Amino acid sequence: QVPLVESGGGEVQPGGSLRLSCAASGRTFSGNAMGWFRQTPGKEREFVAAINWAGDFTYYSDSVKGRFTISRDSAKNTVYLQMISLKPEDTAVYYCAAGISTATLRRGTATYRGQGTQVTVSS
Repeated sequence: QVPLVESGGGEVQPGGSLRLSCAASGRTFSGNAMGWFRQTPGKEREFVAAINWAGDFTYYSDSVKGRFTISRDSAKNTVYLQMISLKPEDTAVYYCAAGISTATLRRGTATYRGQGTQVTVSS
């Protein structure tokens, strides 16, 4: 059973918005940092955003800073990624991940990773 399941992906026009959700099942991730990565064919997986276990510290890649917001609802065991002002270069499969800390997630190390949801930004 995959412990992390992403949803909310889809196709949107440039400048549009989407909110991704990542629901945990089978176990709680309240003590973990959570994050989002993305990947396009032929490219390495790219770190997008991370949030600490308490939800009071966040970190973003330069490419999404100011446009994406990561948040978590520990009571629902769910993490969100609100994306606004989307650009064609944001097109990718987005993966949710759980890790030891935001620092390890930023380095690309995750304890658990979901199967991804496709985001396509196109006119």
